[in-house]
Amino acid sequence: MKLKGKVWKFGNNINTDDIIAAKYLNIIDSQELGRHCMESIDGNFAKKVASGDVIVAGKNFGCGSSREHAPLAIKGCGISCVIAETFARIFYRNCINMGLPILECPGIAEDVKEGDGLEIDLSQGTIRNLSQDKGYASQPFPEFMRELIQAGGLMTWIKNIR
Repeated sequence: MKLKGKVWKFGNNINTDDIIAAKYLNIIDSQELGRHCMESIDGNFAKKVASGDVIVAGKNFGCGSSREHAPLAIKGCGISCVIAETFARIFYRNCINMGLPILECPGIAEDVKEGDGLEIDLSQGTIRNLSQDKGYASQPFPEFMRELIQAGGLMTWIKNIR
């Protein structure tokens, strides 16, 4: 699985309420959630994102509540992958369950600039900064997790195995 997109940068400790505010938790449509993604940090974020773009963040991305709405909002606004120094554990698993690829890559947040173009190979765990001609390594997804992502998440994967 290869992805390619422009970088949107965020810092450390971006919590799930920053990703999607609690007032939108009555919405289940990912496209509608996506219109409000990162609204409390940048009110125009969702309007600026192009399909396939990538979020690069610092440490502890997705901390806070265990809401599954957060990865749905990220996917719904068009983000293809989130790369961070570290993730909150429950957010990490929710992303896999919702079919949103995420990679942990120490040091990337310091190096990558907003607007850089990235090419990501999920099966190899490699990230190429096309703007700076630099490469980064992360842990590749195990095959089972790649299957979940390719299926669009855990529930779709389960439906497809029947």
